[in-house]
Amino acid sequence: MTKPAEVSVRAGDKVSSESHSLSELLEIQKAAFLRDGIPDAKTRIDRINRLGQLLLDNEDAISEALAADFGTRPRELSVATDVAGCLIDLTHQRRHAAEWMKTTNVSKIQGLLGFKQRLRHDPLGVVGIMGPWNFPLQLTFVPAGSAFAAGNRVLMRPSSVTRRTTEVIARLAPDYFSIEELAVVTSAHGGGAEFAKLPVDHMFFTGSPEVGSSVAQEAAKNLVPVTLELGGKNPAIVDLDTDITEAANFLADARMINGGQVCLCPDYVFVPESKVGEFTDKVMARWTKNFPTIVDNGQYTSTINEKNYTRIVGLIDDAVSLGATKHQVIPAGETLPNAAERKIPPTLLTGVKAGMKIEEDEVFGPVLTVYPYRNQSEAIDKINSAGHPLTLYWVGKDNERLEFVAEHTRSGSISGNDFALHLLSGGLPFGGVGRSGMGNYHGRYGFETFSHARAVTVSSMPIKFAELVSAPFTKSDVRMTNMQMKMWKFLNGRASRKSAR
Repeated sequence: MTKPAEVSVRAGDKVSSESHSLSELLEIQKAAFLRDGIPDAKTRIDRINRLGQLLLDNEDAISEALAADFGTRPRELSVATDVAGCLIDLTHQRRHAAEWMKTTNVSKIQGLLGFKQRLRHDPLGVVGIMGPWNFPLQLTFVPAGSAFAAGNRVLMRPSSVTRRTTEVIARLAPDYFSIEELAVVTSAHGGGAEFAKLPVDHMFFTGSPEVGSSVAQEAAKNLVPVTLELGGKNPAIVDLDTDITEAANFLADARMINGGQVCLCPDYVFVPESKVGEFTDKVMARWTKNFPTIVDNGQYTSTINEKNYTRIVGLIDDAVSLGATKHQVIPAGETLPNAAERKIPPTLLTGVKAGMKIEEDEVFGPVLTVYPYRNQSEAIDKINSAGHPLTLYWVGKDNERLEFVAEHTRSGSISGNDFALHLLSGGLPFGGVGRSGMGNYHGRYGFETFSHARAVTVSSMPIKFAELVSAPFTKSDVRMTNMQMKMWKFLNGRASRKSAR
């Protein structure tokens, strides 16, 4: 095995990650981290800049690779999400890294008394990032930017499903980074299961709950902390007095982003019972307008592979066979679903009931289920019975009914009247809760995820705490202990009486 101390790699040497094994890459990065020490702000910002430049310089190659991986995927979508979309958070990290990394004094007054307290924000070391196939760059480059801002090295493993895109990034990365800083791991290094076993300093995974559970179990064997960004069935609630046309247009559009293959797409929607028919008609009208053709339409994203195509078609067929009604947009002269192009028509389902597979499985495709509701509690009970989603969509005004939903449900976020706007804000976290994930990132939350809050205390006080709590205990120590108990009983009792008023 190559010894890290014997490996000489610097930015510009163009050393491919495939020239080393997984364990060698990890050793190289760990050794470089220890050798160079904690990077200054200039180094961190430079790494973030190079990460963004890699995307901007190679937009054409990236978009073409993504289209080839999906079969059909519009360039505009790829640029908006996997190229330019990454720059939103990368820019925020770059602008604030120097500020966030500063050591902070915790208590100036106590410091004057001889008890100095400060908090360092230290990097963890080497961060492992495992990305999914639906947005293979957005969901690896953005966390990598946070890891760089925090001062770490990065081992990045984009999805093997989007093989061509991963190959492009692996080929280009050495033009911008030494493998001591960023190494792109491909299928040549083995599968995701092997990557999850690495004793990195933090493992970041985006994908399904089932695979996320496996990653967490492997990481636990090495006591590696994990951040899991998972999926789930995202509900939407249309408020009682919401304009149905606006609600239908919004949810029809949100469901079809990337062919429905987004962890934040609305999966099912609750509509006031008296308006279900109108809502259904409006959704179908919107889809008909947006997709006059489908099979040969370059703007209609294909399902990523045959496995997922078959799974989604199977969910629709199972629901229909058990009594659900399907409403599909099929342009004249076209036969859909189309297995050759992996195109599934926009599908709306009504009459879905317990026992149908689509009730349990995240669709991750162009299918929207509609449920009627008479009162809000019906929708809330249904949402709570399905596990905590990654986001919950509210379509209506910012009113007391929204507040009631927020108080009585749990989700990673709440999105009102638009699709995933919290992704565009540097001040908000992105992450799930429960089955939809653990931990978060974006903005300062990403910096903190990949940092260690390291407490530093320095005492010049005349009395040593160690002496106070070690034997022998004198009569004065006993008196002091009794005085403490009286004080705390008094203070706690007063607080209890105050809260009881």
